[in-house]
Amino acid sequence: MKKRGLAGEFVAHLFPRVVRKENLRLSYTFCLGGLALTVFLLLVVSGLLLLFYYQPTAAGAFTSILFLEEQVPGGKYLRSLHRMASHLFLILLFLHTLRVILTGAYRPPRQLNWLIGFALLCLALFDGYTGYLLPMDQLALWATQTGMELLGTIPGGSLAKVFLLPDGIGGSLSLLRFYALHIVVLPLTMGVLIALHFYRIRRDKGILPYL
Repeated sequence: MKKRGLAGEFVAHLFPRVVRKENLRLSYTFCLGGLALTVFLLLVVSGLLLLFYYQPTAAGAFTSILFLEEQVPGGKYLRSLHRMASHLFLILLFLHTLRVILTGAYRPPRQLNWLIGFALLCLALFDGYTGYLLPMDQLALWATQTGMELLGTIPGGSLAKVFLLPDGIGGSLSLLRFYALHIVVLPLTMGVLIALHFYRIRRDKGILPYL
């Protein structure tokens, strides 16, 4: 039988040829992982649409948000959709993690996939945090300030703070780094880990038959 690569196993997981009857129960996994993937894709699409209007500059960020909400048809809905989807994404990931813990799905041979899933949760939290600064309003500035103060209290946090905020909160370079992390670095990393996560589910024979 020909071995599938990472992409092949990911597609095979989403569209299996055979599914066990008992695995069709909603209570089996509550489809939390699949729902989280769907919301992630919604975030990607809505985020790409927002890129057409957002200006990643200290002077233009807030103005571009106002223009989007007040001048662009459906702009306010699009921004709200992206924001609410980010909240839902985190909720689904937390529930999915809780389900894994309560059902013992982190035990061998699935311990590697547990670590991948935990890394995804951490990256999702960080991605949500980096997106908080982008509107450059008072709420964003104060929330980022609070987060950076907390970051500075942990080992190595001061170095991370210097990297993230080379010219202070609200500075052009700081905003650019948050922007690059939010739209490129973190989503791409999460996309790779999501594919690897589904791949490991099949490799570990955790949920579906592997035909």
